[in-house]
Amino acid sequence: MPVPGKMTKRPVWTTVAGKETLGKTPMTISGKAAWPLAVSLLLATCQTTGSSTAVGSTAGPEGQVVASLVYRSGPYDEMGIHLANGMQDYFDLINRRDGGVGGIRGIRLSYEECETGFNTKKAMACYEKLKGKRPSIVIPASTGMVYQLIPKSARDQIPIVALGIGRTESGDGKVFPWAFNLPANYWDQASSLIAYLAERVGGFDALKGRSIVHLFHNSAYGKEPNRTLETLARRYRYDLTLVPVDHPGHKQKDQWRRIRDLDPDFIFVSGWGVMNVVVVQQAKKNEYPMDRVIGNWWSASDYDVRMAGPDAAGYIGASFHLPGGGLPVHRDIIEYVYGGDDSRARQNFLGTVYYNRGLLHAMIVVEAIRKAQERFGRTAQSGEQVRWGLEHLELMDARFEELGAKDFAAPFRLSCADHGGSAAILFQQWDGWRWKPVSGWLSPMNDLVRPRVETTAAAYAKANGITPRLCDE
Repeated sequence: MPVPGKMTKRPVWTTVAGKETLGKTPMTISGKAAWPLAVSLLLATCQTTGSSTAVGSTAGPEGQVVASLVYRSGPYDEMGIHLANGMQDYFDLINRRDGGVGGIRGIRLSYEECETGFNTKKAMACYEKLKGKRPSIVIPASTGMVYQLIPKSARDQIPIVALGIGRTESGDGKVFPWAFNLPANYWDQASSLIAYLAERVGGFDALKGRSIVHLFHNSAYGKEPNRTLETLARRYRYDLTLVPVDHPGHKQKDQWRRIRDLDPDFIFVSGWGVMNVVVVQQAKKNEYPMDRVIGNWWSASDYDVRMAGPDAAGYIGASFHLPGGGLPVHRDIIEYVYGGDDSRARQNFLGTVYYNRGLLHAMIVVEAIRKAQERFGRTAQSGEQVRWGLEHLELMDARFEELGAKDFAAPFRLSCADHGGSAAILFQQWDGWRWKPVSGWLSPMNDLVRPRVETTAAAYAKANGITPRLCDE
């Protein structure tokens, strides 16, 4: 179990309002450590004032403001710290190495964190406070936060950039013009899972008669893949059993009794936090082959398997980026952010799965701002301008290599209508000590997923009185 309030040490240098300062800094900027005042201090220092409408229409006075709703404390702090550290380190790298977005005469980033404790109510209070700093983008930390932010961000004209979380149908930019659910969604992931299993058993025809259990967190998040898995079960004629696990997920005896009776060919896990740890422990206890347990991308982190160590060897999980810390971008972070101190960078989780996820998140944000600058000039971009940058974003292999992240993630592009990207997904395996890729990049089944995204988005628009905008692609 993660320890509430546990933090890691931060680098000596940090970026505050676009300036590098030495020593302790306000907790609104992403601290990798917490002093004893913890959450109350975090929330207090996030307080701001501002207009409640169109706050993203002009850039903030402190440079390019990026607002992030983090959870460095609370029941999921360990995962949250890794994610937040990856984001902060990349934003710091851009300021220190490049002088900001757009080069030495570009715009420095002001990365503003507010602590949520993974609590949606606190997250909404954070959003209302941080928007007074006039951010041009907001980064949520959970699917629940995205659901609540969608109408708020539309009102305030601040784009939401949600990486691998959120409302799947928000990939339809005609209905959700201010929400971005990228680089792939839960339905993409489910279809790529079936493609991966087909590879393992000898092709899609060989899936006929196979049995798959979806062991899922009994929440909107955990249920997201179910309809896709059911549709694909009819298409490929495999047997699907849906087995929910109530929050927080540490009680699974009944579920594993059922799994023993079913003896499925594969178990797909859509879990979170302690639920994932218990899945690994129960698979080992019940002598279920670990390489037939496949976690989704929120069930395949270092935290999920570390407690079991070598006993978890063989466990597999989905991802939309590579694990590990050996890329040129990691070396630049060690040099420019940590002053060449590799051990301190590793202490702050450089190279872990969730650190790399935060790194990719920040990379996408910076590239969207850079794209907006190409059209609107090297000034701090407004929320509307950053949205334009996102809708014209193309992150291809060549660009990832230029960023020092060759093969780090699959290429994708966005547009006015497509706010998701549907990037390819890979599967990684825990060898007892580290994660290693065990598949190539598997493309989602867009013939199934995209029409459903658009149909579901249209139903949302009708229910909420939204007139979809026109997109001339």
